[in-house]
Amino acid sequence: MTQVEIQHEALNRARNGQVVSNWPAIFAGLMAKGIPEPDIKPRENVFTYQAWKALGRQVRRGEHGVKVNTVRIFQKKVIDKATGEEKEDSYSVPWSATVFHISQTEPDKEGEL
Repeated sequence: MTQVEIQHEALNRARNGQVVSNWPAIFAGLMAKGIPEPDIKPRENVFTYQAWKALGRQVRRGEHGVKVNTVRIFQKKVIDKATGEEKEDSYSVPWSATVFHISQTEPDKEGEL
């Protein structure tokens, strides 16, 4: 998988994820950093590093994000022992990610070209 594909996958997961259980941690962590609650909008202006890269933004050096726990779903191809058919199987893995608010980012120099 290329770096651009990784970034777009991260952005897709961030925008289309179904889990909102991390939102209290996101709000608490970003408010502790001095960001007002009305300015915090998960899935709109709070994303992971890779998702910000996909949006043409760079997290500023020295910024610290908020760590959240989530679950990632992976796909793998398996061969059915009974039929010999190849099919896709999915499995989930506990995952942690760090999210950043847009105020912690700036336009990426590469994104400006």
